[in-house]
Amino acid sequence: MKPIIAIPATLALVYRAYSKKSLTPGGIFAATLTAIAHAIHPWNLPFVLLAVFFLAGSRVTHVKENVKARLTMPASGPTADGGEGPRTHIQVLANSFVASVLTLLHAYQLHQRKQVLLGLQAGGTTTADLENLGSLCFAWGGDLLVIGIIANYAAVAADTFSSELGILSSATPRLITSLTLRKVPRGTNGGVTLGGLAAGLLGSVIIVTSAVLFLPLCTPDTTRNPLQFGTAAASATAAWTGADRRALMSFLALWGLLGSVLDSVLGGLFQRSVRDVRSGKIVEGEGGVRVLVSETPGSHKHRPDDNKIPPSERFDIKNKNRRPSFGDGKPSRVVENGWDLLDNNEVNFLMAVIMSVSAMVAAGWYWGVPLSSIFKP
Repeated sequence: MKPIIAIPATLALVYRAYSKKSLTPGGIFAATLTAIAHAIHPWNLPFVLLAVFFLAGSRVTHVKENVKARLTMPASGPTADGGEGPRTHIQVLANSFVASVLTLLHAYQLHQRKQVLLGLQAGGTTTADLENLGSLCFAWGGDLLVIGIIANYAAVAADTFSSELGILSSATPRLITSLTLRKVPRGTNGGVTLGGLAAGLLGSVIIVTSAVLFLPLCTPDTTRNPLQFGTAAASATAAWTGADRRALMSFLALWGLLGSVLDSVLGGLFQRSVRDVRSGKIVEGEGGVRVLVSETPGSHKHRPDDNKIPPSERFDIKNKNRRPSFGDGKPSRVVENGWDLLDNNEVNFLMAVIMSVSAMVAAGWYWGVPLSSIFKP
């Protein structure tokens, strides 16, 4: 990306995050590094996807913010404006780290490719170099790293839209990991609604549409110049048709939606959802971290240190060793579902890895391109 565009665009995104208080100081630092990693790429595509995801994700986060704040219970208490608070560096990296790595790999790949093409112009390129050389534009059956970058943002955008808009659905969420699809409180990890799925598809489509608009797709005209767009041998099959574009958009849009579904499955299985007994609402950890819950119902009776605390003080709010309960020995928070193996950020990161890598594998299988090509020019 040209510095004359990248520098002011990065500064604008950082200023917006600072002025809107959508990111913590650590989050702003992580977002700045992420923006730089995306801006290093010679195409505008990675930076555009990052910007679209950030702006669109911030927008849906603030949709009926006060309403959403009343549907769940923050573990640390509500923020001053009723929202969920600024996002941390962990949340930023959970959504964008995979795309950053793939972007840097593809930027290096294009740089190496360009050096070979310059060698072609100087007469120093061998036949073996040309046989393994791709193109500098995005060919049909081309670079798998590009598919991974788009798939990452399609999936995390779908998940963001599904979470932020799906919770507003009039339908009661159903637990996707339950054989009976039992109803669960709003905000439960693994809880899905049709409205949430539709919102997820919308987020995915926004990313994919932006990607196709900014992808430097190879055409019959551009592939005629080997120095600029690849070898003559590759140009015969590199150009895109309208059907090719539609196939790519359909595949990636659905892949993004599947990412949202996968996030729900992983969250429902490996992320613990904690319900406040009194209100019946799900308790959300600040910054996507785990929510503490003292014991499962009844287990407090078997704790050995209970005998050291007089019954009159066991539930005294002034006692730091008190049991979180209503004073009758019953816990105020209980586990709604899920194993306490991952927090929300870890679920998001794992989902992004799986969807990016599997998208590259699927595209490689369809195109007949080996996955090992991501390490070659």
